[in-house]
Amino acid sequence: MPQGLPRKIRIAFIVQVALASLAIVLGVFLVSAVIKQSLINAALQEEAAHFWDLYGASEAQPPPNTYNMRGYLVLRGRSNLLLPENLRALKPGFHELKDDDLLVLVDEKPAGRLYLVFLRSQATRLAFYFGTLPIIMTLVTIYFVSWLTYRASKRLISPVTWLARQVTQWDPRHPDFSKLAPDKLPPEVQGEARQLASALHGLAHRVAAHVARERDFTRDASHELRTPLTVIRVASDMAMTEDSSPRVTRSLQRIQRAGRDMEAVIDAFLILARENEVEPQSEDFELADILLDEADNARALLVGKHVDLEVTCNAKPRLHAPPRVMQVVISNLLRNACSYTDRGRIDVVLEQDRVVVRDTGIGMSGDSMARAFEPFYRADPSRPQGTGLGLSIVRRLCDRFGWKIELESTMGAGTTATIRFRDLSLG
Repeated sequence: MPQGLPRKIRIAFIVQVALASLAIVLGVFLVSAVIKQSLINAALQEEAAHFWDLYGASEAQPPPNTYNMRGYLVLRGRSNLLLPENLRALKPGFHELKDDDLLVLVDEKPAGRLYLVFLRSQATRLAFYFGTLPIIMTLVTIYFVSWLTYRASKRLISPVTWLARQVTQWDPRHPDFSKLAPDKLPPEVQGEARQLASALHGLAHRVAAHVARERDFTRDASHELRTPLTVIRVASDMAMTEDSSPRVTRSLQRIQRAGRDMEAVIDAFLILARENEVEPQSEDFELADILLDEADNARALLVGKHVDLEVTCNAKPRLHAPPRVMQVVISNLLRNACSYTDRGRIDVVLEQDRVVVRDTGIGMSGDSMARAFEPFYRADPSRPQGTGLGLSIVRRLCDRFGWKIELESTMGAGTTATIRFRDLSLG
């Protein structure tokens, strides 16, 4: 789970600790600067004020001289030769002599100037003990608490991670959901995680049962639907061998044609019902033969209409696919063209990489074009022919075999349907 919940929580804690560390590091520099500048300056100011109070009481009061601080007093009108050379040029105020590692306060009064010198190393030591060290301890505490919190969070989400890993490992065709059974769950899977595991186990059971029923139906339908069609086709073939009137012969031919169409539709539906991983039986076939055959069938739908149907084969490509699938696709396109064309013509043009079915029918509006491939949608509901499934089936079959279906239409001028199969092997 490269983008899973544990990783997100880990990143959140890392970001939290990083931001806290950055804030504390900035705080260390700030505290160090405050101690060196503000606190030391304030302490020296108070020390100078205290000295001048004592000096006012007794001029014999010597300058401060302690472990951390040195004091020099230069009375007004007297020489400053006893003052260290690096302090002589300093004006009243607080100074930081980095080269000499000194912090100096020059405090001037009517009696003279007081120089209080504080070692920067001492200030750094004070900053460490009173600023940096407490902050480091705080940082370590934050790290430790964050680590404990992360461990606790990881332990809390481990059941969810375990469930996600189990579901990820399922084979969609044969999911193994036995590990989610209530009696096989790990002890740490409790509470809401156990409820989720139980719900997933029940859902997997229902999905597996549904898939099994679908497979059984597909297998049984493939057999049970073909058997009566085979009987009808054989019986009609036998009847065709006998002498019959032209009317009976035409009826038998229609029965044979309808039987073949039904077999093609059943094959197409069964292919759509199977999983995509299951490859249908395919073969190389001449697309022109299917176009000519389906055009002959479609002409029966144009009886009584002033519509001409012509097939033009500018190429003779060979496709590798189930022939009956292409038969269903072409049949549906021609049936739609015949249903919605009352006069004019229908042209079927075969090129090396496409099939074009063009009619001069009623056409479609923009809204109808947008919904043309929706199941049960019909551009003109007043026409009794069809159920609106034709183009929906065509789209699904084309998607299944990597073909591309395109529609162009103008209201009152007709519709053009194009099937592109450029990505397939062409002979």
